[in-house]
Amino acid sequence: MGTKMLYAGLLLASASLFTLSCQKQSSQLLNKEEKLSAESLKNKTTLSPSFDLNVRFYGSDDAEGHLKFRQDRDPAKIIDLDIEVHLQPNHAYLLQRAVDAINVVDGNCTSASWLTLGKGLTPQSIFTDENGDGREALWRDVTAIPSGSAFDIHFQVIDAGSLAVVLTSDCYQYKVR
Repeated sequence: MGTKMLYAGLLLASASLFTLSCQKQSSQLLNKEEKLSAESLKNKTTLSPSFDLNVRFYGSDDAEGHLKFRQDRDPAKIIDLDIEVHLQPNHAYLLQRAVDAINVVDGNCTSASWLTLGKGLTPQSIFTDENGDGREALWRDVTAIPSGSAFDIHFQVIDAGSLAVVLTSDCYQYKVR
């Protein structure tokens, strides 16, 4: 019985050691994959243009915003611009964009040629409610721009009355589908 107990103990110890070793290797592999994934996401956002963007806006105090910039796979080449902001209550704002030269994608937005966005070519205000929350579904037609064209783009939200800049974004890279 002593030999059976010894073998059982060794078997249990070996199984535990194997399990712990696999967990450590699995954990190390997961950490390595997470690092690679984070690095590739960083590179993708900074080096290669995307058809879709998730734009964060920054402002003073608790002012903030988010823009979902989406171009579906359709021949119309329409970009949907779904914007949400948290700004001064009961107020009107405008979304603007500026793009650098086409196919000069270097991650450095230098253009100050701001275009007010809206519903097609018609500018559209973003109105905030009594809590300062505003949402608007805007769109832009890019049919005139050749598919595959890429450029640096950045955004700002301005006060519709004073035209003062209240929110700004980082520089993004975009590619026309």
